[in-house]
Amino acid sequence: ENTIEWLHARSRNYVSESDMCKLESVPVDFGDYHPLKPITVTESKTKKMSRKGSTSSTSSSSSSSMMDPLSSVLDGTDPLSLFAAAADPVITTATMDNTRKKRDKDDGPAVGSDFEPWSSKRGEILARYTTTEKLSIVSGKGTSTGSAVSEKVRTRLEELDDLEEGSQKELLNLTQQDYMNRIEELNQSLKDAWSSDQKVKALKIVIQCSKLLSDTTVIQFYPSKFVLITDILDTFGKLVYERILSMCMDNRVSLSDNFSPESVNDTAKETCLNWFFKIASIRELIPRFYVEAAILKCNKFLSKMGISECLPRLTSMIRGIGDPLVAVYARAYLCRVGMEVAPQLKESLNKNFFDFLLTFKQIHGDTVQNQLIVQCVEIPLYLTLYSPAIDWILQCIAYRAPEVLLTEMMERCKKLGNNALLLNSVMSAFRAEFIAARSMDFIGMIKECDESGFPKHLLFRSLGLNLALADPPENDRLQILNEAWKVITKLKNPQDYINCAEVWVEYTCRHFKKREVNTVLADIIKHMTPDRAFEDAYPQLQSIIQKVITYIYDFSLLFSVEKFLPFLDMFQKENVRVEVCKCIMESFIKHQQESTKDPVILNALLHICKTMHDSVNALTLEDEKRMLAALINGFIKMVSFGRDFEQQLSFYVEARSMFCNLEPVLVQLIHSVNQLAMETRKVMKGNHSRKTAAFVRACVAFCFITIPSLSSIFTRLNLYLHSGQVALANQCLSQADAFFKAAVSLVPEVPKMISIDGKMRPSDAFLLEFLCNFFSTLLVVPDHPEQGVLFLVRGLLNVIQDYTWEDNSDDKVRIYTNVLHLLSAMTQETYIYHVDKVDSNDTLYGGDSKFLAEINKLCETVIAQILDHLKTLGKEEVCDKCQRLCPTDCGGVPKDAILL
Repeated sequence: ENTIEWLHARSRNYVSESDMCKLESVPVDFGDYHPLKPITVTESKTKKMSRKGSTSSTSSSSSSSMMDPLSSVLDGTDPLSLFAAAADPVITTATMDNTRKKRDKDDGPAVGSDFEPWSSKRGEILARYTTTEKLSIVSGKGTSTGSAVSEKVRTRLEELDDLEEGSQKELLNLTQQDYMNRIEELNQSLKDAWSSDQKVKALKIVIQCSKLLSDTTVIQFYPSKFVLITDILDTFGKLVYERILSMCMDNRVSLSDNFSPESVNDTAKETCLNWFFKIASIRELIPRFYVEAAILKCNKFLSKMGISECLPRLTSMIRGIGDPLVAVYARAYLCRVGMEVAPQLKESLNKNFFDFLLTFKQIHGDTVQNQLIVQCVEIPLYLTLYSPAIDWILQCIAYRAPEVLLTEMMERCKKLGNNALLLNSVMSAFRAEFIAARSMDFIGMIKECDESGFPKHLLFRSLGLNLALADPPENDRLQILNEAWKVITKLKNPQDYINCAEVWVEYTCRHFKKREVNTVLADIIKHMTPDRAFEDAYPQLQSIIQKVITYIYDFSLLFSVEKFLPFLDMFQKENVRVEVCKCIMESFIKHQQESTKDPVILNALLHICKTMHDSVNALTLEDEKRMLAALINGFIKMVSFGRDFEQQLSFYVEARSMFCNLEPVLVQLIHSVNQLAMETRKVMKGNHSRKTAAFVRACVAFCFITIPSLSSIFTRLNLYLHSGQVALANQCLSQADAFFKAAVSLVPEVPKMISIDGKMRPSDAFLLEFLCNFFSTLLVVPDHPEQGVLFLVRGLLNVIQDYTWEDNSDDKVRIYTNVLHLLSAMTQETYIYHVDKVDSNDTLYGGDSKFLAEINKLCETVIAQILDHLKTLGKEEVCDKCQRLCPTDCGGVPKDAILL
């Protein structure tokens, strides 16, 4: 057998090697060239002269810039656009452009994105207007549908008459949910009947549902009933319109969006007229009105003026509805349909509202009062039933309306005696800028309102909502706040009070300083503390906190507001208190630009962070822990005492005792203390005095004590290494040895599998990465005079040898090859890098032969381990793994080693 003898490592001159590896610098004259400038293409053409022997002349023409290939997407010449155009030869690019232009033109007068749609109000109405009383609904009997077309045509009017004459059954004693389910069944029945070509049955279902809107026996449920029934009417109107539109297609080309009645064929017009005639034959007013309003858009097929002629007639029809609540919702539906099909016809919408004002006194008539007595409904509750309808009507009228119209509306309200219900709807519907500019006028109208039926504090709340969106005249701001708060502070009901106060807090924060804000907060505490009323108002109190920190984000100013912290004390429910604390910390991290040492801020935020930390328990989710830790870490990073390093360390010690249950916070504290030690070194320029040396050792001790409390083993390993490097940089050699020894002793505890993002992963790759970093550090660590040569390297090699590796794993050999790199570097006369003011082994031993002999022995041991591993492999595997594990010369041995 051949014996392997270690001779020596190749001597390295790191400086000259570095110079050789540098890229050669070549001066480049860019001139006018810049890579982001447009490309100029020069085309050269050669013109040959007719005479023989003459020279050719060259002319150049250049374009200012080359066409960007990506810009072709915009002109429709990209492959997908060409494919789409080729798929339908009728639709060309030009046609598509014209259609787009026409659609844009049509959308001009239509409602824009600044108009709040009805769909956004639907859910709120259904949630607000509920009942526990029993409801009833009329269900039509099933009718036989003959197969012969002539029979259908002959019996259509008879079927409609049957429905109106009592061919239906009444379902009684339904709960609200049963009622809603039944309405949904009718909606589905409508779609099924339509899809099966039973158009008369579909119409009967719509008529049946429309009749329900005349029933006010459970009056407090009426707004929700209106929402449910009009959903069915909307479905019916859409089905009829699409049916007629489909009949207008010629050669599979549909009408454009802005078609004219002349382009509609006779069959479609006849069908459309047939629908209107059917609806006109409905005897009862309410279903006839609602069904015709549902298909109002179909008038476009008959004449250009059809819709504009229909709207005034439908508006006049509503005058025949006696119940004022039913009538106002009918007007709301007409406005809703009108805004969808003809938003430019504002005159009809205005007439609709003025009709309502003329009949407004009916609300206080004897008929209504008797009905309320029978149903045991008080007038304040009854008046709130009108709000959704009136708000919607006024929203439609006020949309992009001139100020002259809005001023006229105000005058009409005054003529009605400043009715509170109407005034509230005006403030809800009109533009906030309009309301804010006339705030004092509205306050005067509110004062003159009759408070019976509709309380004034709701009017002030509506005014406050507008002032949160738009600013009133500067000279009126304080007077507005005083007038509003005079009313709000007198409220006895805590819920009414907090609902108003929540709105006006934002106004106060926007326009006033901390004195006014403090006064408002003190008043809220005074009203909400008795009988623990705050427990029923946590959402409003949270909203108030959010508004305060939105406008007062200077935390030194915020915590100088005397009543802010007492206000926080009202949050006594733990999960709510934690949410508020998180909200405050998020604001601090977002807005605090500079580090702080303000004791007021520190004490307050430490208390808030402590509250968040103490909420953590065994049931807390990991995501929640991460979020809380991130907020606390953000606070810790913003604390700085400048050059007072001892005070900084004291803060970190206090924070460690307060946040010991959140591991990411402890990790951040260790990093912060290490950074503090390095800043001390920077200030002293590496030359520690007795005082700073003691301080740095205190920092090192902080880290050494804290790291063992962490649960993640790789976090501990990396922090031991990092803290050891910091200790070494600060010439704390014995402390650095302690860190490195701790890391070595921890390696055997590394498990085979570790959890990463909730999934179990092998730990080998992470261990290999850590050990490589560790080896790099060990190069500059000087030997302890009492521990022997390379005691840390020997200890680490023993741990690696005893560690149980996975079968067929190459990680152990990879580690040994890195050890060879380390040992080879240790034999150099001068190491590749050093720690300032720390003598490494190249200085301590000075290339002593005994030291090099010890390194040689370790190398022999390591190479023997590598060869033992390779012997267990086949010949082909040996060649392959030699190249992968040791991609060097000399048969897989590192280049720094020469073997015989």
